Amino acid sequence: MACRICCARTSPRPGWRVVRETPGTAVIDAERRLGIMVGPKAMRLAVDKARNVGVGVVTVYNSGHFGAIGHYAMQAALQGMVGVCFTGAGLSVVPTFASKPLLGTNPIAIAAPARHEAPMLFDAATSAIAGNKIRLAIRVGSPLLPGWITDKDGNPIMEEKPVFNRDEYHQAPLGGTREQGSHKGYGLALMAGVLSTVLSGALPTMLAPASGSKNHFAAYNVEAFTDVEQFKDTMDEMLKTLRTAQPVPGQDRVLYPGLSESEEIHTRRANGIPLHKEVLQWFAECTSELGIAPLATMR
Repeated sequence: MACRICCARTSPRPGWRVVRETPGTAVIDAERRLGIMVGPKAMRLAVDKARNVGVGVVTVYNSGHFGAIGHYAMQAALQGMVGVCFTGAGLSVVPTFASKPLLGTNPIAIAAPARHEAPMLFDAATSAIAGNKIRLAIRVGSPLLPGWITDKDGNPIMEEKPVFNRDEYHQAPLGGTREQGSHKGYGLALMAGVLSTVLSGALPTMLAPASGSKNHFAAYNVEAFTDVEQFKDTMDEMLKTLRTAQPVPGQDRVLYPGLSESEEIHTRRANGIPLHKEVLQWFAECTSELGIAPLATMR
């Protein structure tokens, strides 16, 4: 990110331009702004539109990285709505049977509120493993598991493999191989690309490599579809049924998407955020490069 800002590929200045708008939709040219600055505003706009007409959808193109898109889906959930996000960006994932990467990790996210249970939150890349987790594995020296990556010719690597730099491999779709369902991950990645990229009027990265990140933000106003209290009660009953299901031998409990994340929020608010020493070193290098104060840490 520091490199992108210093090389003028990403602008740190706030701002955007609405290029098309209706009561329920908007298309935004982010003008190369940081995604983490544009994203919260885009979802707020989607929520405002959903409050007025039931559903709000905002697409954004020509932006920097948005970070974890589950954060934006949760914005809607915290307003009592269902939030949905998609991202289309990058050229790191090899489609099933292809010999070169034509897709990004193209994550999808959905969040829905409940009454007493922790909100449901699903946020996942459509690749076999998220790109940031591979970068972390490289930094800490952890091997990658079978089916996560391919060789340079697109062939899935089906044994545990240490990786030392990004030039050694491509990423596989969710599923890893056709026999294990990689066509599903491939299809989900394409779906995310259509909704975030083509729908915004932009070109996918495979056709325009320097086109930046594209995103889709949607908010569904529950009261436009059903009774809000009934919705929350049903969500509670469904999530509790999952949470209290009998686990298989060797497992402590059954989780639903968002439960462990909610618990971790409370833990980290009380105790701080644990960071690997390699991550701290990376932060120190970035802050030094940009001439800003180093990250404050607790020992």
